[in-house]
Amino acid sequence: MSTQQHLIAPSVLAADFANLERDVQMVNESEADWFHIDIMDGVFVPNTSFGFPVMNAIAKHAKKPLDVHLMIVDPDRYLQVCKDNGAEIITVHYEACTHLHRTLAAIKELGCKAGVALNPHTPVSLLKDVIQDIDLVCLMSVNPGFGGQKFIERTYSKIKELRALAIENNTDVLIEIDGGVGLSNAGKLLEAGADVLVAGSFVFNSQDQKETIKALKDIDINIQSA
Repeated sequence: MSTQQHLIAPSVLAADFANLERDVQMVNESEADWFHIDIMDGVFVPNTSFGFPVMNAIAKHAKKPLDVHLMIVDPDRYLQVCKDNGAEIITVHYEACTHLHRTLAAIKELGCKAGVALNPHTPVSLLKDVIQDIDLVCLMSVNPGFGGQKFIERTYSKIKELRALAIENNTDVLIEIDGGVGLSNAGKLLEAGADVLVAGSFVFNSQDQKETIKALKDIDINIQSA
């Protein structure tokens, strides 16, 4: 695992959209590191989220990096739009990219960090030939498209496989986990080798959102494994 402290990225998809500015400000004031922004098209995943105008509104108030997760077909069409609307990290799905190497290069040409997301059924080994071109790998620990789903246990072994692949190729790619993350499994995810935890419903449905983020941030894997 990376020696740096793990990062927390609350998923804005789970925020209260009637009070979005309030929730963005909460993340600003919390110990969270990034805003996780899910863009869905109802085609690649069986649901839609918000579009780029809402992302732009978030960016105007956000004081932390926007970690943009494109759950859409043909993401290449929207890379420039992502950059123009405040994205600092752009993650595309392996399953949605016909020419992934080209897409990763295009993201980096925009000055953004390049991420690749893998659905639960997609093996880590498929990234072997592009792992050195990736800044972040987002392992989906639920099937993408809906919040509040049950965590898929196979994720732990996928994290270990991905970390081994990164070490083998001498790259310090960040491993992000998205879906079903909470205090019950966060320590085990970090112990397996994760660097970034995305938490949506677990944070925004909690009674004290800042304290929940702090609890996720304060997890010590040495304690977890003791």
